[in-house]
Amino acid sequence: MIKSIGYAATSSTAPLAPFSFERRELTAADVQIEILYCGVCHSDLHQVRSEWGATPYPCVPGHEIVGRVVKVGSAVSKFKVGDMAAVGCMVDSCRQCSPCKEGEEQFCEKGMTWTYCSPDKHTGAFTLGGYSSTIVVDEAFTLKVPAGLDLAAAAPLLCAGITTYSPLKHWKVGPGQRVGVVGLGGLGHMAVKIARAMGAHVVLFTTSESKREDGLRLGAHEVVVSKNKDEMKAQRNSLNFILDTVSAAHDLNAYLSLLKLDGTMTLVGLPPQPAPVSAFQLTAKRRQLAGSSIGGIAETQEMLDFCAKHGIVSDIELIPMQQINEAYERLVKGDVKYRFVIDMATLSA
Repeated sequence: MIKSIGYAATSSTAPLAPFSFERRELTAADVQIEILYCGVCHSDLHQVRSEWGATPYPCVPGHEIVGRVVKVGSAVSKFKVGDMAAVGCMVDSCRQCSPCKEGEEQFCEKGMTWTYCSPDKHTGAFTLGGYSSTIVVDEAFTLKVPAGLDLAAAAPLLCAGITTYSPLKHWKVGPGQRVGVVGLGGLGHMAVKIARAMGAHVVLFTTSESKREDGLRLGAHEVVVSKNKDEMKAQRNSLNFILDTVSAAHDLNAYLSLLKLDGTMTLVGLPPQPAPVSAFQLTAKRRQLAGSSIGGIAETQEMLDFCAKHGIVSDIELIPMQQINEAYERLVKGDVKYRFVIDMATLSA
């Protein structure tokens, strides 16, 4: 077994604390990655605090992983020692169902294996994530980090990047379209950058006047403060597509009314309670309300290459591992622009 150190939660109320454990030995298809940076996703906090159902403890979070390959199995062909590699939200799937065969492993009918808190078919235990020194992953679920990307700022692309890229691509966002992005957080700021790079006219919606300037800096052509009724009214029936990144309770109907004929609003945020939707808002303009998850492995690689081509990374605050509990409290308050990333070199400090 491979010795590893990390930070783990042992209960829903316990702070993350140092934790020693073992990774499995490599199979012929595996790569071992020395983790250099790991992004902090809001879902990490939800899992640690058991807010999405019963979390198995100890829980080592982290699914925005960038690092260096230090060992490869005998059958590995895509990676060699010294390569920069990345791991996102999943590390395996059944590989046999229709979605898996079509490169949509995130929709695996038997259930994909999440990077943490998911049953591991190799060990029978639960997977442990990227807040750690090393990880062992099948090369089929390991991604290449294109040259030129800042490694720390690229880490959040493995979740925030693909979560926004996938629906923007699926609904064919591009030149000539007016695209709304709801929320300027970890997901929203990536959506603005990616939609702009795809050639769309980007309209950002935020509840905070203080984010107007930042929205424009990040690439939005227009910024609408959603609390301003006149600004919202001016956008009615004007948008081809809306990507809603907000995970707090909010009025979906207010945004549906902004869509043109045959427009689509896609949810990637995860509010805790179901939201009422007016049938009239949908039928009036043959509008659609949809949802999207992360992307498959091939699409995630495509996203990384797209971001490298367009010089897109996350706006981050780099933190030492020892500040993770403070970072969680700041995350709850929305006090980060726009993604925390852990410098794993500080893990043993």
